[in-house]
Amino acid sequence: MLDRPYRWGCLGSHDRIGGLLTTGVVALACLAAPSFGQPPCTPLPPPSGTVVEIQPSQADQLRNIVGNASSGTTLLLHDGQYDLDGGDSSHRLSFNTAGITLRSASGNRDAVVLDGFYATDELVSIHASNVVIADLTLTRAYNHPIHISGPSGQIITGVTIHNVRITDPGEQAIKINPVSGGFTDHGTIECSLIELTDAGRPKVRNCYTGGIDAHQAWGWSIRRNRIEGFWCPDGLSEHAVHFWSSSRDTIVEENAIVNCARGVGFGLGRTGTSRDYPDNPYPEVEYVGHYDGVIRNNFIAATDSRLFSSEYGFDTAIGLEQAHGTGIYHNSAVSTQRPRSSSIEWRFSNTLAELTNNLVSHILLSRDGAQATLTTNLAGAPLAWFVDPSIGDLHLTTAAVGPIDNGTLLPVGVADGDFDLEPRDSAPDAGADEVTGILFRDGFESGNIDDWSASIP
Repeated sequence: MLDRPYRWGCLGSHDRIGGLLTTGVVALACLAAPSFGQPPCTPLPPPSGTVVEIQPSQADQLRNIVGNASSGTTLLLHDGQYDLDGGDSSHRLSFNTAGITLRSASGNRDAVVLDGFYATDELVSIHASNVVIADLTLTRAYNHPIHISGPSGQIITGVTIHNVRITDPGEQAIKINPVSGGFTDHGTIECSLIELTDAGRPKVRNCYTGGIDAHQAWGWSIRRNRIEGFWCPDGLSEHAVHFWSSSRDTIVEENAIVNCARGVGFGLGRTGTSRDYPDNPYPEVEYVGHYDGVIRNNFIAATDSRLFSSEYGFDTAIGLEQAHGTGIYHNSAVSTQRPRSSSIEWRFSNTLAELTNNLVSHILLSRDGAQATLTTNLAGAPLAWFVDPSIGDLHLTTAAVGPIDNGTLLPVGVADGDFDLEPRDSAPDAGADEVTGILFRDGFESGNIDDWSASIP
Protein backbone atom coordinates (compact mmCIF):
# COMPACT_ATOMS: atom_id res chain seq x y z
CA MET A 1 0.00 0.00 0.00
CA LEU A 2 1.43 3.34 -1.06
CA ASP A 3 0.53 5.31 2.06
CA ARG A 4 2.09 8.61 3.02
CA PRO A 5 5.02 8.47 5.45
CA TYR A 6 5.13 9.65 9.02
CA ARG A 7 7.38 12.53 9.87
CA TRP A 8 9.52 12.33 12.99
CA GLY A 9 11.30 15.13 14.71
CA CYS A 10 12.01 17.23 17.78
CA LEU A 11 9.62 19.97 18.82
CA GLY A 12 7.79 20.04 15.54
CA SER A 13 4.66 22.07 15.07
CA HIS A 14 2.47 19.18 16.24
CA ASP A 15 4.50 17.89 19.21
CA ARG A 16 3.55 18.42 22.81
CA ILE A 17 5.27 20.33 25.56
CA GLY A 18 6.92 17.49 27.41
CA GLY A 19 5.96 18.43 30.96
CA LEU A 20 6.71 20.74 33.83
CA LEU A 21 9.91 20.48 35.83
CA THR A 22 9.81 20.91 39.60
CA THR A 23 11.33 24.38 39.14
CA GLY A 24 8.35 25.38 37.00
CA VAL A 25 10.42 25.56 33.83
CA VAL A 26 8.69 23.99 30.86
CA ALA A 27 10.65 21.02 29.54
CA LEU A 28 10.68 21.09 25.76
CA ALA A 29 11.83 17.64 24.78
CA CYS A 30 12.32 15.60 21.65
CA LEU A 31 9.39 13.22 21.41
CA ALA A 32 9.47 9.97 19.48
CA ALA A 33 5.90 10.24 18.25
CA PRO A 34 4.55 10.17 14.72
CA SER A 35 3.22 13.36 13.26
CA PHE A 36 2.28 14.60 9.83
CA GLY A 37 3.12 17.88 8.21
CA GLN A 38 0.45 20.48 7.66
CA PRO A 39 0.99 23.03 4.91
CA PRO A 40 3.93 25.27 5.79
CA CYS A 41 3.12 28.87 6.60
CA THR A 42 5.07 31.80 5.30
CA PRO A 43 6.96 33.40 8.20
CA LEU A 44 6.16 36.95 9.08
CA PRO A 45 8.46 39.48 7.42
CA PRO A 46 11.38 40.87 9.46
CA PRO A 47 10.37 43.62 11.87
CA SER A 48 10.48 47.22 10.75
CA GLY A 49 10.14 50.49 12.59
CA THR A 50 10.99 50.63 16.28
CA VAL A 51 12.36 47.33 17.63
CA VAL A 52 12.78 46.64 21.34
CA GLU A 53 14.69 43.51 22.36
CA ILE A 54 13.75 41.83 25.64
CA GLN A 55 15.52 39.19 27.72
CA PRO A 56 13.91 36.63 30.05
CA SER A 57 15.43 38.49 33.00
CA GLN A 58 13.05 41.36 32.15
CA ALA A 59 9.90 39.28 32.63
CA ASP A 60 8.82 41.44 35.58
CA GLN A 61 9.08 44.53 33.36
CA LEU A 62 7.27 43.06 30.38
CA ARG A 63 3.84 44.36 31.32
CA ASN A 64 5.14 47.94 31.53
CA ILE A 65 7.15 47.56 28.32
CA VAL A 66 4.01 46.51 26.47
CA GLY A 67 1.95 49.27 28.07
CA ASN A 68 4.44 51.97 27.15
CA ALA A 69 5.12 50.84 23.56
CA SER A 70 4.10 53.21 20.79
CA SER A 71 2.27 52.23 17.61
CA GLY A 72 4.54 50.50 15.11
CA THR A 73 6.79 48.97 17.77
CA THR A 74 7.95 45.35 17.57
CA LEU A 75 8.84 43.71 20.88
CA LEU A 76 11.31 40.88 20.28
CA LEU A 77 11.57 38.26 23.02
CA HIS A 78 14.84 36.39 23.22
CA ASP A 79 14.76 32.65 23.87
CA GLY A 80 13.88 31.55 27.39
CA GLN A 81 11.05 31.40 29.90
CA TYR A 82 9.08 34.47 30.98
CA ASP A 83 7.29 33.89 34.27
CA LEU A 84 4.00 35.80 34.36
CA ASP A 85 2.84 34.51 37.72
CA GLY A 86 2.09 37.71 39.59
CA GLY A 87 -1.48 36.69 40.22
CA ASP A 88 -4.73 38.11 38.84
CA SER A 89 -3.89 40.88 36.34
CA SER A 90 -0.59 42.16 37.73
CA HIS A 91 1.43 40.37 35.04
CA ARG A 92 -1.15 40.43 32.26
CA LEU A 93 0.17 41.93 29.03
CA SER A 94 -2.45 44.48 27.93
CA PHE A 95 -2.29 45.79 24.37
CA ASN A 96 -4.20 49.06 24.32
CA THR A 97 -2.24 50.75 21.50
CA ALA A 98 -2.76 49.81 17.86
CA GLY A 99 -0.01 48.34 15.73
CA ILE A 100 2.19 46.63 18.34
CA THR A 101 3.83 43.27 17.62
CA LEU A 102 5.03 40.76 20.21
CA ARG A 103 7.13 37.96 18.77
CA SER A 104 10.20 35.85 19.40
CA ALA A 105 13.55 37.02 18.07
CA SER A 106 14.44 33.52 16.89
CA GLY A 107 11.12 32.71 15.23
CA ASN A 108 11.03 29.42 17.17
CA ARG A 109 7.75 29.35 19.04
CA ASP A 110 8.94 26.56 21.35
CA ALA A 111 11.96 28.54 22.53
CA VAL A 112 10.04 31.48 24.07
CA VAL A 113 7.58 30.47 26.80
CA LEU A 114 5.22 32.81 28.67
CA ASP A 115 3.99 30.87 31.71
CA GLY A 116 1.16 32.04 33.95
CA PHE A 117 1.41 29.11 36.43
CA TYR A 118 -2.43 29.26 36.69
CA ALA A 119 -1.96 32.42 38.76
CA THR A 120 -2.36 35.15 36.12
CA ASP A 121 -5.90 35.29 34.74
CA GLU A 122 -4.97 36.27 31.17
CA LEU A 123 -1.52 36.30 29.66
CA VAL A 124 -2.33 38.53 26.66
CA SER A 125 -5.28 40.94 26.52
CA ILE A 126 -5.82 42.77 23.23
CA HIS A 127 -7.98 45.90 22.99
CA ALA A 128 -6.52 47.60 19.89
CA SER A 129 -6.32 47.07 16.14
CA ASN A 130 -3.47 45.47 14.20
CA VAL A 131 -1.84 43.82 17.20
CA VAL A 132 0.29 40.81 16.22
CA ILE A 133 1.26 37.93 18.53
CA ALA A 134 3.66 35.51 16.85
CA ASP A 135 6.26 32.77 17.19
CA LEU A 136 5.99 32.02 20.92
CA THR A 137 4.35 29.74 23.51
CA LEU A 138 1.67 30.69 26.04
CA THR A 139 0.89 28.23 28.81
CA ARG A 140 -1.10 27.84 32.04
CA ALA A 141 -3.26 30.96 32.19
CA TYR A 142 -5.87 30.79 34.94
CA ASN A 143 -8.50 31.83 32.39
CA HIS A 144 -7.62 32.71 28.77
CA PRO A 145 -4.05 32.80 27.46
CA ILE A 146 -5.29 35.28 24.82
CA HIS A 147 -8.39 37.45 25.25
CA ILE A 148 -9.39 39.83 22.44
CA SER A 149 -12.11 42.44 23.01
CA GLY A 150 -12.84 45.80 21.47
CA PRO A 151 -13.05 48.83 23.76
CA SER A 152 -16.55 49.96 24.67
CA GLY A 153 -18.35 51.33 21.63
CA GLN A 154 -15.41 50.79 19.25
CA ILE A 155 -14.54 48.21 16.60
CA ILE A 156 -11.00 46.87 16.38
CA THR A 157 -9.69 45.00 13.34
CA GLY A 158 -6.60 43.28 12.02
CA VAL A 159 -5.53 41.28 15.07
CA THR A 160 -3.21 38.44 14.00
CA ILE A 161 -2.23 35.35 15.99
CA HIS A 162 0.50 33.59 13.98
CA ASN A 163 2.56 30.49 14.76
CA VAL A 164 1.68 30.54 18.45
CA ARG A 165 1.60 27.53 20.73
CA ILE A 166 -1.07 27.63 23.44
CA THR A 167 -0.99 24.86 25.99
CA ASP A 168 -3.27 24.00 28.92
CA PRO A 169 -5.53 27.02 29.33
CA GLY A 170 -7.71 27.17 32.44
CA GLU A 171 -10.64 28.20 30.22
CA GLN A 172 -10.83 28.80 26.45
CA ALA A 173 -7.44 29.21 24.81
CA ILE A 174 -8.41 32.21 22.65
CA LYS A 175 -11.49 34.22 23.63
CA ILE A 176 -13.03 36.91 21.38
CA ASN A 177 -15.67 39.05 23.08
CA PRO A 178 -17.73 42.18 22.43
CA VAL A 179 -17.77 44.92 25.08
CA SER A 180 -20.72 47.33 25.31
CA GLY A 181 -21.09 47.77 21.58
CA GLY A 182 -17.41 47.34 20.86
CA PHE A 183 -16.56 44.49 18.49
CA THR A 184 -13.49 42.64 17.24
CA ASP A 185 -13.60 42.02 13.49
CA HIS A 186 -11.51 40.79 10.54
CA GLY A 187 -8.74 39.04 12.44
CA THR A 188 -6.64 35.96 11.72
CA ILE A 189 -5.57 32.95 13.78
CA GLU A 190 -3.21 30.83 11.75
CA CYS A 191 -0.46 28.23 11.80
CA SER A 192 -0.77 27.66 15.54
CA LEU A 193 -0.93 24.69 17.92
CA ILE A 194 -3.67 24.94 20.54
CA GLU A 195 -3.89 22.02 22.97
CA LEU A 196 -5.22 20.75 26.26
CA THR A 197 -2.97 17.99 27.57
CA ASP A 198 -3.45 15.36 30.24
CA ALA A 199 -1.43 17.55 32.62
CA GLY A 200 -3.70 20.55 32.09
CA ARG A 201 -7.10 18.85 31.95
CA PRO A 202 -7.51 18.60 35.78
CA LYS A 203 -6.95 22.36 36.02
CA VAL A 204 -10.03 23.16 33.93
CA ARG A 205 -12.93 24.32 36.09
CA ASN A 206 -16.42 22.95 35.34
CA CYS A 207 -15.30 21.99 31.81
CA TYR A 208 -15.39 25.65 30.76
CA THR A 209 -12.77 25.23 28.09
CA GLY A 210 -12.28 25.06 24.34
CA GLY A 211 -9.92 26.13 21.60
CA ILE A 212 -11.16 29.36 19.97
CA ASP A 213 -14.42 30.87 21.21
CA ALA A 214 -15.91 34.02 19.64
CA HIS A 215 -19.08 36.06 20.16
CA GLN A 216 -20.47 38.59 17.68
CA ALA A 217 -17.25 38.57 15.63
CA TRP A 218 -17.20 39.44 11.94
CA GLY A 219 -14.85 38.26 9.20
CA TRP A 220 -12.32 36.11 11.07
CA SER A 221 -10.06 33.59 9.33
CA ILE A 222 -9.06 30.44 11.23
CA ARG A 223 -6.56 28.57 9.08
CA ARG A 224 -3.87 25.88 9.20
CA ASN A 225 -4.00 25.33 12.95
CA ARG A 226 -3.81 22.10 14.92
CA ILE A 227 -6.25 22.01 17.84
CA GLU A 228 -6.18 19.01 20.13
CA GLY A 229 -7.46 17.48 23.34
CA PHE A 230 -10.38 19.70 24.36
CA TRP A 231 -12.59 17.33 26.33
CA CYS A 232 -13.36 16.71 30.01
CA PRO A 233 -14.05 13.54 32.01
CA ASP A 234 -17.19 15.30 33.30
CA GLY A 235 -19.04 18.00 31.41
CA LEU A 236 -19.08 19.04 27.75
CA SER A 237 -16.21 21.13 26.43
CA GLU A 238 -16.71 24.02 24.04
CA HIS A 239 -15.67 23.42 20.44
CA ALA A 240 -12.18 23.47 19.01
CA VAL A 241 -13.44 26.42 16.92
CA HIS A 242 -16.69 28.13 17.89
CA PHE A 243 -18.17 31.33 16.44
CA TRP A 244 -21.64 32.19 17.71
CA SER A 245 -23.96 34.90 19.10
CA SER A 246 -24.49 36.27 15.59
CA SER A 247 -20.90 36.06 14.38
CA ARG A 248 -20.52 36.47 10.64
CA ASP A 249 -18.44 35.50 7.58
CA THR A 250 -16.03 33.24 9.46
CA ILE A 251 -13.68 31.12 7.34
CA VAL A 252 -12.43 27.91 8.99
CA GLU A 253 -10.06 26.09 6.65
CA GLU A 254 -7.17 23.61 6.51
CA ASN A 255 -7.16 22.91 10.24
CA ALA A 256 -6.40 19.57 11.91
CA ILE A 257 -8.72 19.05 14.88
CA VAL A 258 -7.94 15.97 16.95
CA ASN A 259 -9.75 14.44 19.93
CA CYS A 260 -11.96 17.37 20.79
CA ALA A 261 -15.46 16.77 22.13
CA ARG A 262 -16.83 19.14 19.50
CA GLY A 263 -14.99 20.22 16.37
CA VAL A 264 -16.24 23.32 14.54
CA GLY A 265 -19.41 25.11 15.62
CA PHE A 266 -21.30 27.99 14.05
CA GLY A 267 -24.06 29.23 16.36
CA LEU A 268 -25.34 27.62 19.55
CA GLY A 269 -28.88 27.20 20.74
CA ARG A 270 -32.24 28.18 19.32
CA THR A 271 -31.97 31.80 20.53
CA GLY A 272 -29.24 34.01 21.88
CA THR A 273 -27.59 37.41 21.92
CA SER A 274 -27.67 39.14 18.54
CA ARG A 275 -25.49 41.68 16.76
CA ASP A 276 -27.13 44.19 14.46
CA TYR A 277 -25.18 44.54 11.20
CA PRO A 278 -25.64 47.73 9.16
CA ASP A 279 -26.72 45.88 6.02
CA ASN A 280 -29.01 43.44 7.87
CA PRO A 281 -28.30 40.54 5.45
CA TYR A 282 -31.29 38.38 6.41
CA PRO A 283 -34.08 40.68 7.62
CA GLU A 284 -36.65 37.92 7.23
CA VAL A 285 -34.93 35.66 9.78
CA GLU A 286 -35.77 36.38 13.40
CA TYR A 287 -32.58 35.06 15.01
CA VAL A 288 -29.30 34.07 13.35
CA GLY A 289 -26.64 32.32 15.41
CA HIS A 290 -24.07 32.69 12.61
CA TYR A 291 -24.30 34.58 9.31
CA ASP A 292 -22.86 32.95 6.18
CA GLY A 293 -19.24 31.74 6.50
CA VAL A 294 -17.35 28.73 5.16
CA ILE A 295 -15.99 25.55 6.75
CA ARG A 296 -13.72 23.79 4.25
CA ASN A 297 -10.79 21.43 3.82
CA ASN A 298 -10.46 20.47 7.49
CA PHE A 299 -9.32 17.16 9.02
CA ILE A 300 -11.37 16.37 12.13
CA ALA A 301 -10.59 13.10 13.95
CA ALA A 302 -11.63 11.51 17.24
CA THR A 303 -9.95 8.27 18.34
CA ASP A 304 -9.12 8.58 22.06
CA SER A 305 -11.01 5.92 24.03
CA ARG A 306 -11.03 8.21 27.08
CA LEU A 307 -12.89 10.85 25.11
CA PHE A 308 -15.55 8.34 24.09
CA SER A 309 -15.94 7.08 27.67
CA SER A 310 -16.19 10.59 29.15
CA GLU A 311 -19.55 11.91 30.33
CA TYR A 312 -20.52 13.45 26.98
CA GLY A 313 -18.18 11.58 24.68
CA PHE A 314 -17.48 12.82 21.16
CA ASP A 315 -20.45 14.94 20.16
CA THR A 316 -19.93 16.09 16.59
CA ALA A 317 -17.20 17.15 14.18
CA ILE A 318 -19.13 20.06 12.64
CA GLY A 319 -22.32 21.54 14.04
CA LEU A 320 -24.51 24.39 12.79
CA GLU A 321 -27.20 25.92 15.01
CA GLN A 322 -29.30 28.73 13.54
CA ALA A 323 -26.50 29.24 11.01
CA HIS A 324 -27.90 30.91 7.91
CA GLY A 325 -26.02 30.83 4.62
CA THR A 326 -23.09 28.65 5.68
CA GLY A 327 -21.14 26.47 3.24
CA ILE A 328 -19.51 23.21 4.41
CA TYR A 329 -17.19 21.92 1.69
CA HIS A 330 -14.60 19.15 1.37
CA ASN A 331 -14.14 18.26 5.06
CA SER A 332 -13.00 14.86 6.36
CA ALA A 333 -14.54 13.87 9.70
CA VAL A 334 -13.55 10.49 11.17
CA SER A 335 -14.18 8.86 14.53
CA THR A 336 -13.39 5.34 15.66
CA GLN A 337 -16.71 5.17 17.47
CA ARG A 338 -20.10 6.57 16.55
CA PRO A 339 -20.47 10.21 17.63
CA ARG A 340 -22.95 10.97 20.36
CA SER A 341 -24.87 12.99 17.78
CA SER A 342 -23.37 12.92 14.27
CA SER A 343 -20.32 13.51 12.14
CA ILE A 344 -21.83 16.69 10.66
CA GLU A 345 -25.16 18.19 11.67
CA TRP A 346 -27.35 21.24 11.09
CA ARG A 347 -29.99 22.22 13.61
CA PHE A 348 -32.99 24.51 14.17
CA SER A 349 -35.34 26.07 11.67
CA ASN A 350 -33.30 29.19 10.83
CA THR A 351 -30.35 27.10 9.66
CA LEU A 352 -29.87 27.16 5.90
CA ALA A 353 -26.67 25.57 4.62
CA GLU A 354 -24.88 23.87 1.73
CA LEU A 355 -22.93 20.64 2.28
CA THR A 356 -20.86 19.45 -0.67
CA ASN A 357 -18.10 16.86 -1.07
CA ASN A 358 -17.70 16.03 2.63
CA LEU A 359 -16.34 12.62 3.68
CA VAL A 360 -17.37 11.23 7.07
CA SER A 361 -17.05 7.95 8.93
CA HIS A 362 -20.58 8.00 10.32
CA ILE A 363 -23.67 10.09 9.57
CA LEU A 364 -24.90 13.48 8.36
CA LEU A 365 -27.86 14.67 10.43
CA SER A 366 -30.60 17.28 10.09
CA ARG A 367 -32.18 18.27 13.42
CA ASP A 368 -35.15 20.35 14.56
CA GLY A 369 -36.27 21.60 11.17
CA ALA A 370 -32.95 22.79 9.76
CA GLN A 371 -32.56 22.96 5.98
CA ALA A 372 -29.54 22.12 3.87
CA THR A 373 -28.68 21.31 0.28
CA LEU A 374 -26.58 18.13 0.11
CA THR A 375 -24.40 17.29 -2.90
CA THR A 376 -22.03 14.30 -3.29
CA ASN A 377 -21.26 13.87 0.40
CA LEU A 378 -20.06 10.41 1.41
CA ALA A 379 -21.00 8.91 4.79
CA GLY A 380 -19.97 5.63 6.39
CA ALA A 381 -16.35 5.83 5.25
CA PRO A 382 -14.23 2.95 6.63
CA LEU A 383 -11.10 3.71 8.65
CA ALA A 384 -8.96 1.90 6.06
CA TRP A 385 -9.49 4.84 3.72
CA PHE A 386 -7.38 7.12 5.94
CA VAL A 387 -3.65 7.05 6.68
CA ASP A 388 -3.72 7.40 10.48
CA PRO A 389 -6.76 8.89 12.22
CA SER A 390 -5.08 8.47 15.63
CA ILE A 391 -2.83 11.45 14.86
CA GLY A 392 -5.41 13.25 12.75
CA ASP A 393 -3.83 12.23 9.44
CA LEU A 394 -6.85 11.84 7.18
CA HIS A 395 -4.99 11.74 3.90
CA LEU A 396 -6.43 9.06 1.67
CA THR A 397 -4.86 5.63 1.23
CA THR A 398 -4.94 3.41 -1.82
CA ALA A 399 -7.96 1.66 -0.29
CA ALA A 400 -10.05 4.83 -0.62
CA VAL A 401 -11.82 3.96 -3.84
CA GLY A 402 -15.08 5.65 -2.79
CA PRO A 403 -14.02 9.30 -2.61
CA ILE A 404 -11.64 9.43 -5.58
CA ASP A 405 -13.03 11.55 -8.44
CA ASN A 406 -16.53 11.27 -7.02
CA GLY A 407 -17.04 14.85 -5.88
CA THR A 408 -18.80 17.75 -7.57
CA LEU A 409 -16.75 20.52 -9.15
CA LEU A 410 -17.40 23.72 -7.21
CA PRO A 411 -17.26 27.26 -8.57
CA VAL A 412 -13.85 28.92 -8.64
CA GLY A 413 -12.93 30.34 -5.26
CA VAL A 414 -15.13 28.08 -3.13
CA ALA A 415 -12.65 25.29 -2.33
CA ASP A 416 -9.96 25.36 -5.01
CA GLY A 417 -7.24 23.64 -2.96
CA ASP A 418 -7.25 20.78 -0.47
CA PHE A 419 -5.88 20.43 3.08
CA ASP A 420 -2.32 20.55 1.67
CA LEU A 421 -3.10 23.46 -0.67
CA GLU A 422 -2.86 21.08 -3.61
CA PRO A 423 -5.20 22.06 -6.45
CA ARG A 424 -8.36 20.11 -7.08
CA ASP A 425 -8.87 18.68 -10.53
CA SER A 426 -11.97 18.68 -12.68
CA ALA A 427 -13.22 15.51 -10.94
CA PRO A 428 -12.51 16.41 -7.30
CA ASP A 429 -12.23 13.86 -4.53
CA ALA A 430 -14.67 13.90 -1.64
CA GLY A 431 -13.16 15.03 1.65
CA ALA A 432 -10.30 17.36 2.49
CA ASP A 433 -7.56 15.45 0.65
CA GLU A 434 -7.17 15.60 -3.12
CA VAL A 435 -5.01 12.69 -4.26
CA THR A 436 -2.14 13.92 -6.41
CA GLY A 437 1.29 12.69 -7.43
CA ILE A 438 1.81 9.09 -8.54
CA LEU A 439 -0.84 7.71 -6.20
CA PHE A 440 -3.57 6.18 -8.41
CA ARG A 441 -1.96 7.69 -11.52
CA ASP A 442 -0.21 4.58 -12.80
CA GLY A 443 -3.29 2.35 -13.00
CA PHE A 444 -1.57 -0.44 -11.06
CA GLU A 445 -4.52 -0.97 -8.69
CA SER A 446 -6.83 -1.59 -11.65
CA GLY A 447 -4.43 -4.00 -13.32
CA ASN A 448 -3.47 -1.60 -16.11
CA ILE A 449 0.30 -1.04 -15.96
CA ASP A 450 0.73 0.52 -19.42
CA ASP A 451 1.79 3.86 -17.96
CA TRP A 452 3.48 2.47 -14.89
CA SER A 453 7.11 2.89 -15.96
CA ALA A 454 6.40 6.36 -17.36
CA SER A 455 5.05 7.56 -14.02
CA ILE A 456 8.17 6.68 -12.05
CA PRO A 457 10.97 9.29 -12.21
